[in-house]
Amino acid sequence: MEVLLHYVWKHKIFPLEELHTTSGEIVEVIDTGLSNENAGPDFFNAKIKINGTVWVGNVEIHENASDWFLHRHDVDVHYDNVILHVVKRANTVVTRADGSIIPQLELPVPSYVEDNYHELFITDTYPPCYRIVKTIPPLLTHNLIDAMQLERLQQKSNMLFNRVSHCNGNWEEAVFITLARNFGFGLNGDAFEIWANHIPLKAVDKHRDNLFQIEAFFFGQAGLLSTDSTDDYAVQLKKEYDYLAHKFQLQPMDPIHWRFARTRPNNSPHIRIAQLAYLYQHSNNLLSRIVEIKVPSDVPTLLSAKTSDYWLTHYSFGKKSVSVTKSLSKTAIHLIVINTITTILFAYGKHIGKDSLCEQALNMLTVLKPENNHITRMWAKAGLVAQHAGDSQALIQLKKEYCDHKKCLYCNLGYHYLKRQHHDE
Repeated sequence: MEVLLHYVWKHKIFPLEELHTTSGEIVEVIDTGLSNENAGPDFFNAKIKINGTVWVGNVEIHENASDWFLHRHDVDVHYDNVILHVVKRANTVVTRADGSIIPQLELPVPSYVEDNYHELFITDTYPPCYRIVKTIPPLLTHNLIDAMQLERLQQKSNMLFNRVSHCNGNWEEAVFITLARNFGFGLNGDAFEIWANHIPLKAVDKHRDNLFQIEAFFFGQAGLLSTDSTDDYAVQLKKEYDYLAHKFQLQPMDPIHWRFARTRPNNSPHIRIAQLAYLYQHSNNLLSRIVEIKVPSDVPTLLSAKTSDYWLTHYSFGKKSVSVTKSLSKTAIHLIVINTITTILFAYGKHIGKDSLCEQALNMLTVLKPENNHITRMWAKAGLVAQHAGDSQALIQLKKEYCDHKKCLYCNLGYHYLKRQHHDE
């Protein structure tokens, strides 16, 4: 497998005996080079000593030497600087575009590495490397967690940057979409992002002093105002929405995206939309207010997302309930701080070149309690316990971006698993 050969080369998992080219020349690998994830040779700027002569250039890796011609590297000038062709099977001689022969090294993949790699891929238990997690030195796990935390923040920031681009550079709109998505709390996250992209905020802003009209915009664009409803409030909202839709040429989203099953009453789309309407009315210049946050305790005041009076006695249109204020719970606010506030602080800090905002986001994660979900519980059972929200975010990143995609070759835990020569149970 070529990907495993890449791994063996990158980490210099070489046989103990002397290495030779297929023509018998002694090979000493001084530097394997910089791994290239884009087009071109697999490793740049490698330093190889062949028969006493030091060569600096690129390295290409294939399972079979004939793949060189299959991929037409022999006529591609980008491969003229390849100084060594590393293969599992040297079934042919390979040449550059000018016809010169490239030295080749048959590099065996140790059987224990192949066995461990296969074991990781067929293991259904999560994480697949659970056998060795508790044996990893604390410093290495600490470094891994730090790297995963930063990677997750950067990944979320990139998503926010994409929203900003989609909104033609309007950060306020992108921040609203990001907040709305996280009001879906996983189950309806995608639906809320679709919904937020259907909200004409410039039009809504003209009616910011009227919560009823904001709700008409919000519920109408959500596709939740049925034409056959007998609920008086829903009928009034529908009438107002029809007027606004005609005035601003609005098209609602398809309500098929909303998921109502297995949602707690307080987490229903209707309540979350009503809260966002209230929050939108009372939180002008939301980005500026978020940037002013210094500590997590500042957030509940910012997110004092209550609702209009109708929702005190309803969880959806036409279904009455005992009167209760539908505000965000402490748990909900905690999750919004972790998934929304810190992302916005970090991304905006990157955008304006203000490192203090990035540090503020990172510091905020270290003082917040870790998330308690099936992923953090899984890692705790394996031996990695989250101490704060930064840790729990890192463990979520590790599971979703590496374990789920079987990217064990790119994970420090996978590295330790692959190099073990005894199957410790």
